[in-house]
Amino acid sequence: MTYILMIYEVFKVGLFSVGGGLATLPFWFELAKKYPDWIAEKEITDMIAVAESTPGPIGVNMATYAGFQSTGVLGGIVATLSLILPSIIVILIVAKILKKFKDSVLVKDLFYGLRASVAGLICASTLNILLQNLTVQGVQTFSFDYKKVILFAGILLGVLKFKKHPLVYIALGAAFGVLFGL
Repeated sequence: MTYILMIYEVFKVGLFSVGGGLATLPFWFELAKKYPDWIAEKEITDMIAVAESTPGPIGVNMATYAGFQSTGVLGGIVATLSLILPSIIVILIVAKILKKFKDSVLVKDLFYGLRASVAGLICASTLNILLQNLTVQGVQTFSFDYKKVILFAGILLGVLKFKKHPLVYIALGAAFGVLFGL
């Protein structure tokens, strides 16, 4: 039953998360609330850090991790395939239809609305991740951890001003965490 439930839930993530890996994040947060034994909310932010510093799409990495966490290697495989299957199906259908209707005003309006909704979902996830990571862990009231805020601001300014490779900022963040015990 666990595999059938996993296929159903993760298939929905793959089907409705239009916009790529970051667009899957709101769905993963919902699944973490619904099935905490699959993946915990805190693990999502950790997994994003890992996924951003390793090859592979975030959504696929999240599916593999959640499936593995739940039922082992087979769960990781099932969850990963369940996530990518809707994309394969949709791409085949859209490729066939889009040729016919590529100049349609309705299709252009549809994509206009999809882009805006995906941007909103990604922004909401970003805010959620930001607040989770800048607050003091285990504190019930809303309280910023000044070391995390300083690291966040420093990395943000560095990215905006110096335009170095992302690995530089990942290494700096890891070093800061080790040195200052984040």
